[in-house]
Amino acid sequence: MEFLPADLSNLGDVRRLAADIRRRCPTLDVLVNNAGARFNHYETSSSGLERTFATNHLGHFLLTALLLDGLLAARQGRVISVASGVHLSVLSEGEWDAGRETYERKAAYARSKLANVLFSYELSRRLQGTTVTSNALDPGGVATNLGRNNGWIAWARHLGYYALKRQLQSPDRAARIIVHLASSPELASVSGKYFCEMRETTSSPLSQNQDVARRLWELSVKLSGLDSSVGKAWKYFRPENQN
Repeated sequence: MEFLPADLSNLGDVRRLAADIRRRCPTLDVLVNNAGARFNHYETSSSGLERTFATNHLGHFLLTALLLDGLLAARQGRVISVASGVHLSVLSEGEWDAGRETYERKAAYARSKLANVLFSYELSRRLQGTTVTSNALDPGGVATNLGRNNGWIAWARHLGYYALKRQLQSPDRAARIIVHLASSPELASVSGKYFCEMRETTSSPLSQNQDVARRLWELSVKLSGLDSSVGKAWKYFRPENQN
């Protein structure tokens, strides 16, 4: 086991991390996109993007693109995107990169989790015919440090909400679904699905809208600065109207 630190909201950091991983591991079996944060107040990343969107979605989007060659080199590569059931609360496409005037913490977090599901489905569609699968999951309420950056009170409320619903679980227990998706032989060819509590389930209607997914994808390519210099991965990441 090796620990390679990076700030997923910082696109330069993501590129550095990806280069380091490629040097160490030319072949990748599994990529779990699980960085996540919620911010009580509007913040921006070093790239000037709203930090929730930058951390929870755009960093993963860029990292996956930069590591795709390694996943394609594996006998059967898997991309797993950790989303949340809170994505169900988003009923319209709206503004992905929220501005200071329109920022609301719960809405920004929910929209970033919707982006995770949309990304997972669109990636699956684009990788059809390859040996790489892409699935998303809802781990449920987990007793982690999510939200602790906003102070002890906000963190306690977050944990208390799930505890009162009797849905709070340990990180070890929540990780079982991730391990299941990463290693289960019966899921080797399963792609474009959404899981909750070890079972395949249905995500929101909006998350299944391919037009919304396409627009988010094109925006993500633009904001992350992806182009043909990414190499073979460009074939799968380029917008539909570009060569």
